[in-house]
Amino acid sequence: MAVIKTVLVPNIGDAHDVDVIEISVSVGDNIEADDTLITLESEKASMDIPSPYSGIIKSLDIKVGDKVSQGSQVLTMEVAGESDLESASKEEVIDESQKEEQVKKAESTEPAKVIESDSEKAQLDTNADTYASPVVRRVAREFDIDLNQINGTGRKGRITKEDLQSYVKSRIAQGGGSGLSVIDMPDIDFSKFGEVETKPLSRIKKYSAANLHRNWVSIPHVTQFDEADITEMENFRQAHKAHAEKEGFKLTPLVFLLKVAAKCLQKFPDFNASLSKDGQNLILKKYINIGVAVDTPDGLVVPVVKNVDQKGLFELAKELVELSKKAREKKLMPDDMAGSCFAISSLGGIGGTAFTPIINAPDVAILGVSKSQMKPIYKDGEFEARLMLPLSLSYDHRVIDGAAAARFITHFSKLLGEISLLLL
Repeated sequence: MAVIKTVLVPNIGDAHDVDVIEISVSVGDNIEADDTLITLESEKASMDIPSPYSGIIKSLDIKVGDKVSQGSQVLTMEVAGESDLESASKEEVIDESQKEEQVKKAESTEPAKVIESDSEKAQLDTNADTYASPVVRRVAREFDIDLNQINGTGRKGRITKEDLQSYVKSRIAQGGGSGLSVIDMPDIDFSKFGEVETKPLSRIKKYSAANLHRNWVSIPHVTQFDEADITEMENFRQAHKAHAEKEGFKLTPLVFLLKVAAKCLQKFPDFNASLSKDGQNLILKKYINIGVAVDTPDGLVVPVVKNVDQKGLFELAKELVELSKKAREKKLMPDDMAGSCFAISSLGGIGGTAFTPIINAPDVAILGVSKSQMKPIYKDGEFEARLMLPLSLSYDHRVIDGAAAARFITHFSKLLGEISLLLL
């Protein structure tokens, strides 16, 4: 007997008020389980929300441009195969479990904030009457921003994240915040010189631009360059390539880079750390999660491979395939991009000899990888053709000095050059 099911936005991590950018179904459509219903776009990624059931769409409860969070109602659909009694019983259990999960999550992620200073209390009181989301209020508290100084452009004057970012950028340009004090960019009418087309940036690129600008102007970057002899590593990879493909994944050079990076982070713990907010302490992490930059049509996203030190090469290869597929199909969830300790940005498949990657704060270092090439290397009294991989290590000079960075990248090159050391 057919029953009516209500579909809610599932767990999307700590994302709130996420934009609905596309609706893939219409009332009356007959869909299968796992078909895409809607596409959401947060500051970090786009994500497709699949259907948990097969059935017929009866009503749509959202539209493009709406903002939703976990638990928001998406639509209702007619599902065959269950009695009303069974369905009601199951929905009651699901509703209760969801409520319990949401309560637990709220308790764990939103602990009671202790106001320790008169200035902090005054800041909260100042922003109390402003029309803004909890996320915007939290950021304003963290950076001591008076929301009353910002003109909201959202509905009914609501202050959006973009309003907050624009305000911070203007303060930086005026020398009123951290970063460089610069003159305004010239406002030029480029159409005077020829035909032009205005194309809006994707939400991901807008968010990335703000973060990259902040990271570049607020972190003293230094980049250490080196090369690694990966001749033996490539021979090993080619020898096991066919076996990996039979298992359904590719054994790419990035898999070895992840494993080597984990070894180096264990040996050099200051690289597996973050500065405290006040800059007075170094927070050393006992876990090793590594972000991997992935190029998508909508912009750069950085999914995070968790507990790299605890996984073998084949396990890492499988996980990389899954994360890359989710990134291309807009199915990355916020949790997939959280918890990074270190990052790798590989342009080896495209080209180039070296570049300066920007640190993905709050990490303190990032490794850039360029295209490998055969070079004549003087070894044991004669020149040999060896496959060399260019490496670019950018690091936060407040935490890491030049000597430590040189030791890190030298050790990294050694491990890549002697693949057997990965097994030790």
